[in-house]
Amino acid sequence: MPQASLHTIGCRLNQAETAVLADQLRTRGYDLVEFGQPADLVVLNTCSVTDTAEADCRHLIRKIRRTSPDAFLAVTGCYAQTGAEALRKLKDIDLIVGAQHKMQLPQYLTALKRRPAPELLHTRTIGRDAFTMEGIGEYQETRANLKVQDGCNFMCSFCIIPFSRGHERSRSMDDILREAEGLVSRGHREVVLTGVNVGRYEFKGRTLADVVRSLEPVGGLDRIRISSIEPTTITDELLELMAGPSKLCPYLHVPLQSGDDNVLKAMNRRYRSREYVQFIEKTVAKIPDLCLGTDLMVGFPGESNEAFAKTRALGADLPFAYFHVFPYSSRAGTAAPKLPGAVSAKTIKTRARELCELSRAKRLHFYHRFVGSAVSVLFEARNTQGLFTGLTGNYIRVGVTSDEDLSNQIRIVRVHGVMDGLALGTAVSGASALRESLTE
Repeated sequence: MPQASLHTIGCRLNQAETAVLADQLRTRGYDLVEFGQPADLVVLNTCSVTDTAEADCRHLIRKIRRTSPDAFLAVTGCYAQTGAEALRKLKDIDLIVGAQHKMQLPQYLTALKRRPAPELLHTRTIGRDAFTMEGIGEYQETRANLKVQDGCNFMCSFCIIPFSRGHERSRSMDDILREAEGLVSRGHREVVLTGVNVGRYEFKGRTLADVVRSLEPVGGLDRIRISSIEPTTITDELLELMAGPSKLCPYLHVPLQSGDDNVLKAMNRRYRSREYVQFIEKTVAKIPDLCLGTDLMVGFPGESNEAFAKTRALGADLPFAYFHVFPYSSRAGTAAPKLPGAVSAKTIKTRARELCELSRAKRLHFYHRFVGSAVSVLFEARNTQGLFTGLTGNYIRVGVTSDEDLSNQIRIVRVHGVMDGLALGTAVSGASALRESLTE
């Protein structure tokens, strides 16, 4: 059998798509090998969110060609859509597949013969119709990503994604259910619903809340988690489901980006700070044990010291469990580079470090809330320190000492301590576990 390896640069959605492409290749007779091992075919799923990400893609392409000089190299993903002409200049590539053809890539591999110049499968426009996806994602991890939506219409001024992935479109409900059942049959007990703008899911009048309800009856599926979701797309209906009883995890990652209204306006965000605060207050009141994460961007053009102070203050005051901190990076093709008020690299670095330190403190504080509590943990693997670790429904990473293989098992754990990035506990078994779960 021909051997194939796949590699992903970028987001969870990219990972979900690579996993499905891997399944398609296996079905077509390929033997999948670890990336970096000798292979007849290498598929690189790229990212274009920043100029740095694109540079990383080019570097990796050259590295692949040095280590696998005879392999057929197919490049797809966001950079293959927005930077097709730049990629065509790289003779290391054999096939470039844009967004419109991405999930049909294996169909175009009629012969794995090196080409003197890259073949290009690319369209400037990307279809807006509902879609299906052939295959079932290949994952080594306990949790599996499940793509339900693609594209974005929001046009934030710093973001290239609407150009690399096109307009919003959603996956058919039946096809979502088909892959979910297939993932469960392979042993996955948790799925993470992913999309570019996942809260905008809409298929024949059905919403993201309907997706959750359709997945609830799937036997063997114990948890449903939602990936990053825009605050203006989270409905009361979805919050009611999350408040339970439901398989939907009490977890929301809701990007804020900035606490300053002038910066939010320049970013072309669809809310202002007061509206965001009101939404968060309503949400945590409804779901008391909710894990709430956010994205914060520092150094956006026009971000003054006062504007940054407002972002830091909101980050400190709101009940976030953590932040993802993104230093602003000028991205060609977006509106933001044309804005006045560029922030120096030194200032951006200082602000990012300050928010990262605050995020670490917020995570420790959130974890400490659960010391002494019984929590339900879906275990994944043993870490380098010998502890078996896994996640609670509300995204607390828990580690326990165990001689038993706990992989892919859900256990009740009594939390007794916290260290940086990890809650420590003791797994409870038998009748004790039943009592713990009833009092959790």
